Amino acid sequence: MALIVSGIDVSKGIAIGGVHLLNRGTPEVFEHRLKKDDIKSEVERFRHAVDEASNHLRSIRDTIPEDTPTDVAAFIDSHILMLKDSMLRKVPAGIIRKQRCNAEWALKIQHDKLISAFEQMEDDYLRTRINDVEHVINLIQQILKDQQYTVQVDAQPLKGRIIVADDLTPADTVLMQTQSIAGFITELGGPLSHTAILARSLGIPAVVGVQGARSLLRQKEQIIIDGSSGMVLAGADKKTIRSYQLRQRKEKEARRKLRALRDVSAKTRDGLRISLQANIELAEDMIALRQSGADGVGLYRTEFLYIDREEPADEAEQLNAYRKIIRALKGKPLTIRTLDLGAEKEFDPNFQGPLTQNPALGLRAIRRSLKDINLFKQQLRAILRASSSGPVRILLPMITSHAELVQALSILEQAKQELENEQYAYDQDTPVGAMIEVPAAALSAHIFAKQLDFLSIGTNDLIQYTLAIDRIDDQVNYLYDPLHPSVLKLVDLTLRAGRHAKIPVAMCGEMAGDPRYTRLLLGLGLQEFSTHPSNLLEIKQIVNRSRISELEKPARKILNTTVPTRITSLVDTLNG
Repeated sequence: MALIVSGIDVSKGIAIGGVHLLNRGTPEVFEHRLKKDDIKSEVERFRHAVDEASNHLRSIRDTIPEDTPTDVAAFIDSHILMLKDSMLRKVPAGIIRKQRCNAEWALKIQHDKLISAFEQMEDDYLRTRINDVEHVINLIQQILKDQQYTVQVDAQPLKGRIIVADDLTPADTVLMQTQSIAGFITELGGPLSHTAILARSLGIPAVVGVQGARSLLRQKEQIIIDGSSGMVLAGADKKTIRSYQLRQRKEKEARRKLRALRDVSAKTRDGLRISLQANIELAEDMIALRQSGADGVGLYRTEFLYIDREEPADEAEQLNAYRKIIRALKGKPLTIRTLDLGAEKEFDPNFQGPLTQNPALGLRAIRRSLKDINLFKQQLRAILRASSSGPVRILLPMITSHAELVQALSILEQAKQELENEQYAYDQDTPVGAMIEVPAAALSAHIFAKQLDFLSIGTNDLIQYTLAIDRIDDQVNYLYDPLHPSVLKLVDLTLRAGRHAKIPVAMCGEMAGDPRYTRLLLGLGLQEFSTHPSNLLEIKQIVNRSRISELEKPARKILNTTVPTRITSLVDTLNG
């Protein structure tokens, strides 16, 4: 009898193969009090476990084949760097000394603090970094408990198998990719986790968030996973298997054709050049960017320079981080978004003060920057100095009023004056833009456009704020609708403001990376898309098959339609 379960599609492709169950689980931790004479040895035991974890990750990094993109190692390097950070190395040791508790318990205390900090974050991408904290801390805990903490590839060949696990780390994924696994399924995880990003970069079909997968699927039984729909099928008959094998061959051919577009310009059939750029955060994201042939970076998140650390990155560290990306882009433009964090706890895991009840409506993004001008100016200085190394744009997040924009631009001018006084080189014409991600900003876009060089529509927040829903809340996320008439009108309003002011308007939310909306957005006048690199080639294919002259009238018809089902039907017709 066939069994169908579903999860979150994170890496496209069809995989057919036998199940390999990976049962590790999370180590159970208990507290016990130490004698005073045992504290020193317990601290040493903890430090030894951290060192062993680091050595283990380095050994996996060394197994990466030479023909694999070099930046793949950066996924593992990010975890190695976490093991060097004082938040995981010094703080737990301090807890052992202060509370006279065992290393496992001290690490659990710090784990809970860090997880609480990440859970407060409004940015989905940053909140997903919880996975990295969990992965690294679980590795240390397993070493402390002398448990198995890696995939035992030598004991049982994994070639052609589908891994089923509670969760996988980037190190697991790299190690299994060298063993030519067919795909993987996890019970935990999300589309923005580093493991999911790595799966997409390496072309491994994957489905995550499949609840109870390890109990539902049996060792060695043949299953099918559809990385495009998030479906997992067990017990399929021969006819169904043949059907999926045919789909598998067709999808491989389609991906081959998409890869052939990497170095082809995105241009409509009536000759309009469209800019397709990538959203990134860390250096490892450059793997997928190169594979996609992106025209540059339309959104570079900088929050990693501030979170999960005792002190935010200083000007020199920020400058080095920005220059590293600029060098990798080799002359392509880099759009750097200034700090976009919310509640205090996001910024400092040790913060003990009261937290805002609703971080989405509290002190976040540009509001935070204008509250801490020195911190804001320091980042602006670093970005400006980086502009001397290559094309850079500054993007201000969540601007809601003209007063905020004027104040932010004033601080930018102060930063420029300081750099001139100190004789630092920078591009005096560095473009400055603002995120349009709340209704107030869209309604004021014509005002902002007069003082800016570009606008960028952040559809994730714009939809959330317009419809008053949290898209990660299972009870209301069905209301999250990019095609809602109000959302489309705000997008159109922003695009028209840009055209009137003769400045470019980009879109950097998930809507820009969804092929269902590409033709509609082209018809409304969007000419700059920025999304995850894995989406760009499919978007490019649609662009290159489209004529703007054939899209404008249907797009206006959709814009003037108010019935949701009718809008969906018209979009389907537009997509042919």
